[in-house]
Amino acid sequence: MSDLIPVEQYLHSIHNASSTIQSKLDPHPILSRPRILIICGSGLGGIADILSKDNDSDSPIVEIKYSDIPGFKTSTVPGHAGKLVFGLIGDNKVPVMCMVGRLHFYEGYTFQETTFPIRVAKDLGIGVVVVTNAAGGVNDSYKPGELMVIEDHVNFPGLAGWHPLRGPNLEEYGPRFLPLSDAYDHSLRKLFVEKAKELNVIRKIHEGTYFFAAGPTFESRAEVRAIRTLGGDAVGMSTVPEVIVARHCGMRVFALSLITNAGVGAKPPSALHPNPVALDDGMASHAEVLEAADEASKDVEKIIEATINQL
Repeated sequence: MSDLIPVEQYLHSIHNASSTIQSKLDPHPILSRPRILIICGSGLGGIADILSKDNDSDSPIVEIKYSDIPGFKTSTVPGHAGKLVFGLIGDNKVPVMCMVGRLHFYEGYTFQETTFPIRVAKDLGIGVVVVTNAAGGVNDSYKPGELMVIEDHVNFPGLAGWHPLRGPNLEEYGPRFLPLSDAYDHSLRKLFVEKAKELNVIRKIHEGTYFFAAGPTFESRAEVRAIRTLGGDAVGMSTVPEVIVARHCGMRVFALSLITNAGVGAKPPSALHPNPVALDDGMASHAEVLEAADEASKDVEKIIEATINQL
């Protein structure tokens, strides 16, 4: 039996969700036409805090729990609040929609379900998607706490057939065969780097390739070596399905990885060695991911705010 929701039913769910959200935004005309979607990765939910908090008629904030939106699934991962936050960013009062907590394939959801919010954002008139994530550094030169602007990706599950555009094409959104050679908008990447320099952010910023692995386990040592060989600079369990669907919808995309841990690629200690190193040396943990994200979040928030203020 197919795991895909029938097209007509799926389209109805998208339109129903966007209508529900729109009804909550209409009392606040300044928010009723959001222009940018921000997806907050693990430990980066604080990005929503850069929305104006005056909470008056000039700078309102609207929060909607995923559970209150028909068709939305609930985020089950620690560090993912599971709500939409609408507000204004920057002196130019850019209206945005923040996903505080994303949905993942490893939670048991289909790609139709995890990318559902992207289609809803398109229905709301959003034209730019800013995606953030916590990722493991695979490139030997990457250190925890550094940033990586994503310039390209490897969709490993997609190469094996688990692709977010699998099934009948949604013609009203985009083409059957989507080119992805320009998935990550060059002008948005350049703007982010320029704003980081203007703000004198000293945290190192790389530009590299994100390797999407389904998770939920952190990669084995052999897998880290394989990912490095396949061209991945950082590895994570999200982002790529959202980016693909956003591009299918004709939306411009900027994506950023916060390097929260270093992937361990050295071979495990040998049973033949008389004095092996400890087996847990360098092991990753979700607590480590959240801790590193918390330390870097203020820099990320500052640069994101300055970048979006220009859009």
